Amino acid sequence: MSDAGRDDEGDVPQADVPEVGSDKPSPVADNDVLDSAGTDEHLVAASSRGRVDTGVTPAMQIASAWSWRFLVIVAAVLVVGYGMRYLSEVVVPVTVGVLLTALLVPVTDGLQRMKIPRGPSAGITVLATIIVVSGLLTLVGTQIAGQFESLSTQVGDGVQKLRDLLRINFGLDDRDITNAFNSVRDEITSGGALGQRAAEVGTTATHVFAGLFIALFCLFFFLYQGDQIWAWLIRLFPRQARAKADSSGRKAWVSLTAFVRATVIVAAVDAIGISLGAAILGLPLVSAIGILVFVGAFIPVVGALISGSVAVLVALVAKGPIVAIIMLAVVIGVQQLEAHVLQPFLLGRAVAVHPLAIILAIATGVVVAGIVGALIAVPTAAVLNAVVNHLAGNDVDPEPPRRQLPRRRQPSPEVADG
Repeated sequence: MSDAGRDDEGDVPQADVPEVGSDKPSPVADNDVLDSAGTDEHLVAASSRGRVDTGVTPAMQIASAWSWRFLVIVAAVLVVGYGMRYLSEVVVPVTVGVLLTALLVPVTDGLQRMKIPRGPSAGITVLATIIVVSGLLTLVGTQIAGQFESLSTQVGDGVQKLRDLLRINFGLDDRDITNAFNSVRDEITSGGALGQRAAEVGTTATHVFAGLFIALFCLFFFLYQGDQIWAWLIRLFPRQARAKADSSGRKAWVSLTAFVRATVIVAAVDAIGISLGAAILGLPLVSAIGILVFVGAFIPVVGALISGSVAVLVALVAKGPIVAIIMLAVVIGVQQLEAHVLQPFLLGRAVAVHPLAIILAIATGVVVAGIVGALIAVPTAAVLNAVVNHLAGNDVDPEPPRRQLPRRRQPSPEVADG
């Protein structure tokens, strides 16, 4: 019988080759080594041919997990920051309204304890605030108008003293000083620059008035219905996270109110001390200096430096270098008193923020929102510090007492059946 066409496959022993997708171990792969490597050193992934070593070490897995999560967080922060900056004409007035609420809510609570309803109490508080601020501005304007003539003479004498100091100490002659003054004057009074500045001032004034209206509007409703607004915000969170969100918000509010009230006391002490020093030295614009120091004290470090420099400059122009040196000593003494005695005593540990964090917060606030950003940067940092410590379980002070959130009124069975 011919061997042609004979099928000899049955006579040849076949290798035990596993089928694709079977669970049998491969005869050519070192499965034991692969399993140990996948368990201890590399990532092992499932495939149709069994477990495959991807070559990714555990360290790389951890690094990649941290990296993509960090990128997502950074992207979210950038989006939120861009949105807040884009809507700064709304965000800044609302923030100012919150700060004013933290300062003035005791007044509204006191009026309510005097049997005045909550709404009228909030309205009286807002009106009293407007009257006080308007009175201070009127006082400053009246003082400047009353001393304008003598102040103009003193400014002229002060400019001449500055010219003499520049000529003696820096070797500049009258021609150099006059050319510098003329170049500054030409830059300011040039047609295009003057028109552009006028347009900017008009636009800024419009934004200021609009922002002031929004801030006062928010202040009234925060004083009147603050609890209801907060309860509505809490109900936006998932049910499991509402308790933690509520406790974090209450912790932030305690920190914010403590910071604002302590800052107001410190600013008042600074203003009174420096104003008394200026009055004793016989400087002009004592009230204006005091109000400027009061406002500048809300910006730690930078505000004190600017307001103190203005007081010293007024002393230099009005009374000469000797009185300016004495005024500088008064400013430094008052600011050292509030920095080393008042602030640690009033603020305490609950709102303590590291000086480096304060400087970075102020710089960020200036970049984002200018002067207003510098004003709200430090309280924002204090609030974030309190919230982060609370969420991490590192509360310095005991948690504020819990309160029951207002719940929506359920319809009665008769109404539901109808």
